[in-house]
Amino acid sequence: MRAFAQAAPIEATPDQVRQAFSHLVLSERLLDQIGAAINGGRSMFIYGPPGNGKTVISQAIGNVLMGEIAIPAALEIEGSIVALHDPVNHEAVPSPAAGSGLIAGFTDDRRWMRCRRPTITVGGELTLEALDLAYNPNAGFYQAPVQLLANGGVLVIDDFGRQRCSPRELLNRWVVPLESRVDFLTLQTGRKFDVPFQVLVVFATNLKPADLVDEAFLRRIHYKIFAESPSVGDFMEIFENCCAERSIPFDRNVVDGMLQRCFRPRSIPLRGCQPRDLIEQALSLARYRGQARELTPELLDTACASYFVDDEETPATYA
Repeated sequence: MRAFAQAAPIEATPDQVRQAFSHLVLSERLLDQIGAAINGGRSMFIYGPPGNGKTVISQAIGNVLMGEIAIPAALEIEGSIVALHDPVNHEAVPSPAAGSGLIAGFTDDRRWMRCRRPTITVGGELTLEALDLAYNPNAGFYQAPVQLLANGGVLVIDDFGRQRCSPRELLNRWVVPLESRVDFLTLQTGRKFDVPFQVLVVFATNLKPADLVDEAFLRRIHYKIFAESPSVGDFMEIFENCCAERSIPFDRNVVDGMLQRCFRPRSIPLRGCQPRDLIEQALSLARYRGQARELTPELLDTACASYFVDDEETPATYA
């Protein structure tokens, strides 16, 4: 892994970052922060209000990491076997045909798998036990933890702060690896051994970082990136993109009317997920009614009425 890190350094350029995030509507400020964090090769917090795409932003970071990596099928440590290659998390790359290339009669070493650089996402289900070796007595081998599987790529901790373990416990487990790039695992025999931690860790959370961990822990997470809410212009662009994905016409006046009638009177903040969700609700209602597959003011108003929470009960009227 040390040789791989030297041979395939992370050198993201503005053009590469824009291309990797081209499916999202993000400000130049946010893209610059992400690009600098990727080049820094250090862990990062991506935080902000819910619905602004922190998860998809975090996962898209893997698109910047170009190239491939050879992953061993398993490791052998003092007679114990640790299964490392995981077909679920490691996307295979087709091997060159035998005899191709500079060396005649070339054949693959089947102990290694050619894969794309991994992007692994874990969420609220993550436990401290998942960060250590898991022994399968029936199979007779260990399963590698997620941070070992993610070597050479990105590990996204989604909904950080909502795991079954506390943020302090999780970061305590990773204090040394985040700094030294080396992790330590333990076999059932008590034998402890070191493994590489060449992982770009991304913590995505709706909570304020300062409310999760203290200053000492925040210092170890070098980059804190705020996923801001979209402007009206960004909201319109997201809405237009969502319409294009569903092959339905986009009418800016219809969307602006929805903002005037439904959003502004109730001071509803704009979120990046709202266009997709409201369009889906409006189209579902149109399909239910047997109407044309297009957005109308009435359909969008009805979608808003069922999408946003309104705790105020309508006063009763009596004849």
